[in-house]
Amino acid sequence: MTAAQIIAVSIFLVMFALMVLDKIEKQYVTLTAGALTLIFVFGVAMRSIDAVVKTLNYKAIFTLNFWYSTQSEESSGINWATIIFLCGMMIMVEGMAHAGFFRWLCLRLAKLVNYKPIPLFITFMVMASVLSMFIDSITVILFLAAVTVELSKLLKLNPVPMILSEIFCANLGGSATMCGDPPNIIIGTGLGYSFFDFLKNTGVIAGICLIVVVIYFYLVYHKQLAPKDGETVDLSAIPDPKSAISSTREFVISSVIFGIAVILLVSHSATHLTVAFIGTFIAIITLATSGKNIGKVLKGVDWKTLAFFIGLFIVVGGLEQTGVLTAIAGVIEKICGGNVYLMVAIIIWLSAFASAFVDNIPFAATMLPVIKGLAGASGSPALVHCLAWTLSMGTDIGGSATPIGASANVVGTAVAAKNGHPIGWGKYCKTAAPATIIVVAISMLIIFLRYCGGITI
Repeated sequence: MTAAQIIAVSIFLVMFALMVLDKIEKQYVTLTAGALTLIFVFGVAMRSIDAVVKTLNYKAIFTLNFWYSTQSEESSGINWATIIFLCGMMIMVEGMAHAGFFRWLCLRLAKLVNYKPIPLFITFMVMASVLSMFIDSITVILFLAAVTVELSKLLKLNPVPMILSEIFCANLGGSATMCGDPPNIIIGTGLGYSFFDFLKNTGVIAGICLIVVVIYFYLVYHKQLAPKDGETVDLSAIPDPKSAISSTREFVISSVIFGIAVILLVSHSATHLTVAFIGTFIAIITLATSGKNIGKVLKGVDWKTLAFFIGLFIVVGGLEQTGVLTAIAGVIEKICGGNVYLMVAIIIWLSAFASAFVDNIPFAATMLPVIKGLAGASGSPALVHCLAWTLSMGTDIGGSATPIGASANVVGTAVAAKNGHPIGWGKYCKTAAPATIIVVAISMLIIFLRYCGGITI
């Protein structure tokens, strides 16, 4: 290995170790690691201004293709499209939350099933999955878990089974679309995929798995969802859904903006409007209609996560510019010996296992150039599509296995603990780990049957 490669790998490993230890806020870790990459990898070891420019990738923002694209464009370094899109969606979600949209939706659906435990249990699982197709799963679980605890108190139910199943389904739903989970945004923007590309591929897999998962959690938890003998439930004490709406005007506006966002995302392959444009447009109209709440909306945006992304992309850019990721792709190709089934199996299980213990965002950002390298070396265009869906399902689903595997897991268990229902590793993994293994196995089988047969290397 060259000096630049050794330094780049060392910075990456230390960054990953610090994120696992979770003693320092993650945005400080990645930004510091990114700065060290720019100074020591590109400046001292490589002495390459070109590598710095390619990694910072700021010139891409000022091109027409960044906002309106009729063809995919290869890029490395900071994925500004991902960052701008996430920022725009965060602003939209803050506006919706302030209007009471999520709480209203939860209470409304609960009322539609007459607050019956089993229908409520299944409805909230499906709702978690569907909402996470369009909205960050952290936001979905934050509100859904809080309402679940509130309803469980009134209905004399144990909220833990519902929260655990909601977390899993939120992560599963996020795998179905390009905007559902950050790894998918990274994969989609990096490979030029559309909303429908994901829906037709990972969406089909997620839909099949959701049916299995609902049945699985029902069999595991249905006995725990019955109220205790002798306890009566006062339905009149349950808040009316309308009480969740803080302002009718804001509620209507936020609902319309959400509808516009969905339409733009669904149609962006036809309109050629990029996700960067969509994110910017949605942010502008949300802020323009926020009135006096504009400060609260901007304050609610997770700026720390956006900073985390910037530092992460720089560090991964260091691995890419020094040829480390190309070398990793070569090793995987050598191990697989041209066997695409083995390649898929390695990537999906490696992705799932890694994502169960470390943030799936850096793993996806690191592996994307690797699968590009594998496809390029094989000369098979179909291989990159196959491996993209494999990476997506592995990273999105693997994080469901442990309490720390995904941000939604951390948020959901924290809400439960805050309300007197602590969920330890044992209680969490007892049901979530087997469900994860089942879904990853089903996903691998579907990928084998649907994609691998027509690929020759």
